[in-house]
Amino acid sequence: MRTAYSVETVRAAERELMARLPEGALMQRAAAGLAAACAGLLRRARGGVYGARVVLLVGPGDNGGDALYAGARLARRGAGVTAVPMDPERMHPGGLAALRAAGGRVERAVPQRADLVLDGLLGIGGKGGLRPAAAALVEHIPPGVPVVAVDLPSGVDADTGEVAGPAVTAEVTVTFGAYKPGLLIDPGASRAGAVHLVDIGLELPSPQVQVQALQHADVARLLPEPTATSDKYRRGVVGIVAGSAQYPGAAVLAVAGALRGGAGAVRYVGPAAVQEAVLARYPETLIGPGRVQAWVVGPGLGEGRAGEVAKLLAQDTAVLVDADGLRGLDPTALRARTAPTLLTPHAGEAAALLGVERKSVEAGRLDAVRALAQRYGAAVLLKGSTTLIASGGETTVRVNPTGTPWLATAGSGDVLSGLAGSLLAGGLSGADAGAVGAYLHGLAARRVGGPLLAHQVAEALPEAWHDTRHP
Repeated sequence: MRTAYSVETVRAAERELMARLPEGALMQRAAAGLAAACAGLLRRARGGVYGARVVLLVGPGDNGGDALYAGARLARRGAGVTAVPMDPERMHPGGLAALRAAGGRVERAVPQRADLVLDGLLGIGGKGGLRPAAAALVEHIPPGVPVVAVDLPSGVDADTGEVAGPAVTAEVTVTFGAYKPGLLIDPGASRAGAVHLVDIGLELPSPQVQVQALQHADVARLLPEPTATSDKYRRGVVGIVAGSAQYPGAAVLAVAGALRGGAGAVRYVGPAAVQEAVLARYPETLIGPGRVQAWVVGPGLGEGRAGEVAKLLAQDTAVLVDADGLRGLDPTALRARTAPTLLTPHAGEAAALLGVERKSVEAGRLDAVRALAQRYGAAVLLKGSTTLIASGGETTVRVNPTGTPWLATAGSGDVLSGLAGSLLAGGLSGADAGAVGAYLHGLAARRVGGPLLAHQVAEALPEAWHDTRHP
């Protein structure tokens, strides 16, 4: 599992470690990892370091020092290294001396011919976007030249992933000691490129994890698996309340996801015409009210059916609420529930639930998902370019690392709702069902490729399930 920590926690761990190490040792560890990553990139791009033109964008702090020491290591291997400072009077003195001793040079303007650019302007301490001097350097990065960000792309908020104004877009980010939330959450994550973690010996407290990203082994451990004594009812039954005369396909797709989510049976409750559409596609579906371990309500429900949502939420049964079911939810009623509740809004629906504008949700996804979980006392899966899962009362947020932009297509959310609801019926908590469902959903979409259709994602779920168990 990937775990990300706040800047405050990372800084505290760095101070504790530096107190036990010789002066400058920690920066040298970081620079060694950074230089190795750059050398690997140059080797793949042009066959080696020797003769490569490397440009360092150097800020006044330790981030700039890391870049200078790494540049010195590359210069000693035959690279031509040029440092361009944001403030020539505030360059890290030790790093600058090392670069010059290795044959590197300092210039005021960004060279327009380069094989690699190191972004050492701000790092994890930057807040509120780039200052004019830094923005001017970023603006002059030669087009098409790969950028390696030092710890974090400059202009990205390390704790939230927010981007206020201009920011660096890196091909690779080399981060030190721990992942930072801004590397895993959009819009920052889309600026980070491939993230390479360098172990510098930090000791980080597990209770202070801010963000987690599941991996195959974590998902495999959580997936429900039948035993020799299992029957369809012991495996869980998920009920689907979805679809309408206007949107019958939403019910079909939710059932498709649910059938491939591990539950023993799927029960559909809805209009007769939609029942026929569901049975025509999936004759395995049970029709009509009956015993269930979890409900999925909302996809394609249409207007005027809020009473059905309230009725299900009044039961002592796990409930996933999506799409039309999210309208007009009562926070007090949801907080009073004892059974698991999972809400799965996209940014627009999340904005309505919070009473804010959509752009504020999209710009601050981490704050939004935490606010939703706290306000409604439920697990919340906030869909989008980065899908986040939070649970009321918990500080750690899960970020889904799988998926593809091709998932932005009609019906894919209905498949996800059915899948996560099936996992709820199989005994997973709301947060686990959301996180595992999003992971499998994204993995299945990757298998399909693109352009894709929502039903293809459902059909690829068994292969995605298999992939997590047999990577």
